[in-house]
Amino acid sequence: MNIKWEAKEYENNFSFVHHYGEAVVNMIDAPAGSFVVDLGCGNGALTQKISERGYSVIGVDGSPEMLKLARELHPDLKFIEADARDFNLENKADVIFSNAVFHWINSEEHDKLLKNIRNNLKDNGLLVCEFGGFGCALTVHSALRRAFNSHGLEYPFEFYFPTIGEYTPRMEKAGLIVKEAFLFDRPTPQNGQDGLKNWIKMFCKKAFENINKDDAEILMNEAVENARNVLFHDGAWYVDYVRIRLKASAR
Repeated sequence: MNIKWEAKEYENNFSFVHHYGEAVVNMIDAPAGSFVVDLGCGNGALTQKISERGYSVIGVDGSPEMLKLARELHPDLKFIEADARDFNLENKADVIFSNAVFHWINSEEHDKLLKNIRNNLKDNGLLVCEFGGFGCALTVHSALRRAFNSHGLEYPFEFYFPTIGEYTPRMEKAGLIVKEAFLFDRPTPQNGQDGLKNWIKMFCKKAFENINKDDAEILMNEAVENARNVLFHDGAWYVDYVRIRLKASAR
């Protein structure tokens, strides 16, 4: 994963992630009582939603900060700390669900990720997932790139946002037969007048790892102004999200 989470800040200002994720939960059509894994469960909000629909569910995440919060918020649910690329279940799952996770994993790791998911699914089990698709937050990343370049710096882009045509063959190679695939725009409002800057601070941390605090503020402020004409309207900031949503069965 290309990020270390600030779990409380995520819970307070970026709850839209799991609110939008409820639509992905709706794609799970396995019988009640089926064993579902919430892969990259974060604070456990969607793990709870899955449980409320009558499924036997566990949450898996690689972030101890997020899992600490998940266990505090949902003490009756089971959570496991493990990496999406090499987790190993005692019993294979009927469904592996994942929301807003895969784009944090480097492109070259996705064949390993998908193969591991297949290995942890029962035959004919389902993978249901959504993550950033081609063009996701393009305006934001372009604005950051311009700000970095204006100071003689290279903007490190650490995300993987594939097209359907790029990603579904990787799934099939891993033994996952694609049943549904969508790529769609989802402009997403942010909280407050500093909404875009706060989004950058939360989701683009790696770009600022080796930059001192004062210089980072300058770069972020410049990026915000670069993006203002496109992303600030009707009194609010919007990030130009694009999502890829997939359902596949294990052959």
